Amino acid sequence: MNIHNTEFIKSAAQPKDFIEATMPSIVFAGKSNVGKSSVINRLLNRKNFARVGQSPGKTVHVNYFLIDNKAYFVDLPGYGYAKVSKEEKARWGRLMERFFAMENLITLGVMIVDSRHKPTLDDVTMAHWFKATGCPMVVVANKCDKLKKGEIEPNIQIIRETLTLPEWVKILPFSAEKGDGREELLDEILNYVK
Repeated sequence: MNIHNTEFIKSAAQPKDFIEATMPSIVFAGKSNVGKSSVINRLLNRKNFARVGQSPGKTVHVNYFLIDNKAYFVDLPGYGYAKVSKEEKARWGRLMERFFAMENLITLGVMIVDSRHKPTLDDVTMAHWFKATGCPMVVVANKCDKLKKGEIEPNIQIIRETLTLPEWVKILPFSAEKGDGREELLDEILNYVK
């Protein structure tokens, strides 16, 4: 798969706009300030393909990117930290509930967490939504470059325990800034892309 052959397809603001998975759909989710867009940009080796903003919460719709006409990267709205109105948060919540309730939208879930901190209640909810679909998932522990080497393993254990992840769910140490973990995540994704 040529990861550089990438195009933005559309933003889905409501469930009728979701794209059913006629090809593999790799779904990215994470807190508003966890660096989700940066992880996607690092994977694609593009600077600002997925929008990166100074203020968290730039992704407010479900954004679809077509990768080499072989797979979709699906960027879900960030949750948790964005300074938006209660009405907007409620709209996001409804959109996400519908997204996870529908079939054939997720081939692989990529959940992004901050490796430096214990996952939040919102992270726990998102992990539960992914697990409830029965689809495979991988957890990306971003911002590992901000940790000392000896802190990475214990923090990954805390993430696994807090999100109650079964042993088969991989947690990949990652740095969107430096590129650490990029090849491992790409390998994981390519397992699901024919």
